[in-house]
Amino acid sequence: MFASVLIANRGEIACRIARTASRMGLRTIAVYSEADADAPHVRQCDEAYLIGPAPARESYLAADKLLAVARESGAACIHPGYGFLSENADFAEACVQAGIVFVGPPPSAIRAMGLKDRAKALMQEAGVPVVPGYHGDQQDETFLKRKAYELGYPVLIKAVAGGGGKGMRLVERHADFDAAIASARREAISAFGDGRMLIEKYITAPRHIEIQVFADKRGNAVHLHERDCSLQRRHQKVIEEAPAPGMSEDLRARMGAAAVAAAKAVGYVGAGTVEFIADGANGLKRDGFWFMEMNTRLQVEHPVTEAVTGFDLVEWQFRVAAGERLPVTNQSEIPLRGHAVEARVYAEDPERGFLPSTGRLVALSFPQGEGLRVDSGVEQGGEISPYYDPMIAKVIAHADTREAALDRLAGELDRTVIAGPRTNLAFLSALCRSPGFRDGQFDTSYIARHHDELGLNQGGIDAPAAASGAAQLIANARPQRPDPDAPLSPWDVADGFQLSGTRVTTIPIVVNGEPDVARLDFSAGGWRVTVRGAEPDPSARLIAAAGNTMFVLRGGRQTQVALADFEAGDVDHAAGDGVVRAPMHGKLLAILVTAGETVSKGHRLAIIEAMKMEHAIVASRDGVVTDIAAAAGAQVAEGARIMAIEAQT
Repeated sequence: MFASVLIANRGEIACRIARTASRMGLRTIAVYSEADADAPHVRQCDEAYLIGPAPARESYLAADKLLAVARESGAACIHPGYGFLSENADFAEACVQAGIVFVGPPPSAIRAMGLKDRAKALMQEAGVPVVPGYHGDQQDETFLKRKAYELGYPVLIKAVAGGGGKGMRLVERHADFDAAIASARREAISAFGDGRMLIEKYITAPRHIEIQVFADKRGNAVHLHERDCSLQRRHQKVIEEAPAPGMSEDLRARMGAAAVAAAKAVGYVGAGTVEFIADGANGLKRDGFWFMEMNTRLQVEHPVTEAVTGFDLVEWQFRVAAGERLPVTNQSEIPLRGHAVEARVYAEDPERGFLPSTGRLVALSFPQGEGLRVDSGVEQGGEISPYYDPMIAKVIAHADTREAALDRLAGELDRTVIAGPRTNLAFLSALCRSPGFRDGQFDTSYIARHHDELGLNQGGIDAPAAASGAAQLIANARPQRPDPDAPLSPWDVADGFQLSGTRVTTIPIVVNGEPDVARLDFSAGGWRVTVRGAEPDPSARLIAAAGNTMFVLRGGRQTQVALADFEAGDVDHAAGDGVVRAPMHGKLLAILVTAGETVSKGHRLAIIEAMKMEHAIVASRDGVVTDIAAAAGAQVAEGARIMAIEAQT
């Protein structure tokens, strides 16, 4: 076994690898960017080395820096985790040339499976079924558009070098093809440096089912059953589970055999995942599955496989990389115990189109219990950076049955406390309880079809939460009095209220960055605070932050409440000045309008890129564009002024 490992990654996966490596007696070596100097993975490892500034291209994607640290630290092997350089064949080759073991498949297998078009050709030769489509080298957009027409809509445009939903677009009409492929190319070039595309027929009720495979250097290969990753948003996985609902033993055996054949076809070694698209209409079918791609690395969702098999997949990776035989080589001896479900907790705002949310984690706690596991790479007081994936944690529940596992996961999400950046906790909890999902009646479009049920179209503020925060802030703001137990009255607040007339006053507040008003009613029995007619919810959790700010957690949603700061211009913001601001930290890819142009509500104004995904900024009202304050290519902070729209009179 190796004496040491350099973990060429960050966040939760770096922490995850370090735990197993330490248990196995390996000296653990971390790398970190300037933005991650205080990150948990740095402290968890035995040694840590700074490799560059925050941008990934100057740090975690800088292969020369990683290899230099490996040589300096005397690392026996490099574990790439997932993302970053984990599927980079050139990096794997460079490790081999430097005499350092790459904990992963050989470079030839990464290259064979790394490009979707070539991989599908290989799979066809190996007898593995593939989705109909165009997987060739011709990249002229007119040609690709014609191929899409010949296939028949709907079709999927997919980046040849893609993954994680980046560079992928569903096109349902011929007229939408040009805009979709242009957007997909931009995203693919940004994420992978490769703008080549392929076109596939879109399966109308698709289930995303993947098979975990493992192979050693001695010719042994097995599969560790399947995972169902069909709950997706914008082609990115949200909830994963094992086993797949509705999976028969016969279909599992067929898909497993196809996955093992795929691995053997490219001389695979180590952990890999073969992804299939399955026809979910009227239940899974014996011949209704097709190869999509192979991920030549450990998957984000590997914990659900660990839960149902009892195996440590990272340990298996180390043992195979060291030349050992697979711990289990007989397929019939791979156990499948109970059911496991994983939810990805992200710093994102479901009520604003899942825009990434950055900032300091004011509060963070995950209750622990039987059958529960939390993998996280952040901690309370840490920062969710705009430079990397906004994942906060993976929460995994395991139980004897699927129903019990979903109940356990939903309960854990309900009890989780996160304040600061907005999160998808309430959304994940709603998914766990969604009737169609629990009944097994779902496919990859389930989330898109159930927006209202999942609380994605709520809009507006959570008035009881706002009232809860306002009441506490007002109580905190009262001046010291001789009798501190006396009830607070409106006259305790310096608002100029007169000692006559109706005993009611209002106090300006700011709720989620927008101006609002708290109403105080005073009577002989005490005082009462309401916001938009709603009273405080006594079950809401209040978390104080710096300044006159309160985070209110209620039903998985976060509401930020502050007393209005007149000097900072909170009240001016209420006037609706038409300023268009950046909804997140990111790179401004394009300005789509010009000064003086007349626009209507919903008109696309600009495109901003964050976390390597494109987001459109649209007009919130009719008017004329004025004062364009930012240029394409600029990095903008959340809230930065981009332009203004002057209302038409």
